[in-house]
Amino acid sequence: MSLLAALAPAHAAPRARLGAVDPRARVVMASAFAVVTVALSGFAALIAALGMALALMAMAHLPVGATLRRMAAMDMFIFALLAMLPFTTPGTPLFTVFGWTASVEGAQHAAQIALTANAVVLAMLALLGTMEAVTLGHALHALRCPERLVQLMMFTVRYIEVLGEEYARMRGAMRARGFRPRSNWHSYRSYGYLVGMMLVRAIERSERILGAMKCRGFTGRIPLLERFRMGRSDWQFAALFAAALAALIAIEVADVFV
Repeated sequence: MSLLAALAPAHAAPRARLGAVDPRARVVMASAFAVVTVALSGFAALIAALGMALALMAMAHLPVGATLRRMAAMDMFIFALLAMLPFTTPGTPLFTVFGWTASVEGAQHAAQIALTANAVVLAMLALLGTMEAVTLGHALHALRCPERLVQLMMFTVRYIEVLGEEYARMRGAMRARGFRPRSNWHSYRSYGYLVGMMLVRAIERSERILGAMKCRGFTGRIPLLERFRMGRSDWQFAALFAAALAALIAIEVADVFV
């Protein structure tokens, strides 16, 4: 299972409105949205960016409950950073906890990071998370991304689940032999052997896969059977998206000069 598949819903979105947009345009729009949103600092612009990401979520028909759970998982990952910022950033005192003083500037910075992260991740889920991994690889190749990097991503998506199944079998074999993880050297050595065997088996499997691909005529390049074309509706959606990004920048500039 790929990272995008883990973050996005289990199903693709053939019925979604965003599903009809050219994949290359979706990759470019996701990158542009991330760059613009990260550059924002005003609360008005960040809230507008989050609203734009929510609109993309609605257009992609992402399930609200599952998407919010994934967003909550991401928020828990950065919670420690956000919780520490008010106490480590000097500025105007806001409140005190056990002798530690939180500053207004630190709380504002934490809120800015939270809004930025949620807006970017939500937009990525809507624009890229509903896209098949193979389609994403084809789109990156069409955008002239390094071919080796695209191939590495596609092979990783294809075989990471196979390696996960191999790990599950080895862990099951360890449990069948009475292994119980504890905080001792025996457990540490056992996990070291597990990681080592995973690497050895991964190398052996990669060699078998490479041999099988060469037997089928693989020369280092993957032929593409699908060619993307930007239609009129794609250009219209891209223009509207660019106008929305320009509006975010205008809000940010207006907030700076107010």
